[in-house]
Amino acid sequence: MFILANLISALAGIISIVLTIYYWLIIIRAIISWVNADPFNPIVQFLYNATEPILYPIRKIIPLSWRLGIDISPIIAFLIIYFFQKFIVTTLLDLAIRLKF
Repeated sequence: MFILANLISALAGIISIVLTIYYWLIIIRAIISWVNADPFNPIVQFLYNATEPILYPIRKIIPLSWRLGIDISPIIAFLIIYFFQKFIVTTLLDLAIRLKF
């Protein structure tokens, strides 16, 4: 069972890293939106392409009454990422510990 426990532990680590990367990509995209960067820059295009699949569905769900002239979808995405890190990653790590012993 220790092999399955190590596999689950490694999977939890990978999920945690991916969620952390998305967290930072969203932060960088929010900062770039404040400074009005060149949209044809390859880095800006990468950031938009990497984060839009997460932010666009959130924007569609947000009711019109919550839109106050600013985009709050990154804040909601942060909360979702935090939930996944605390719930899924911790649950997988706890499961791996229980399988080892």
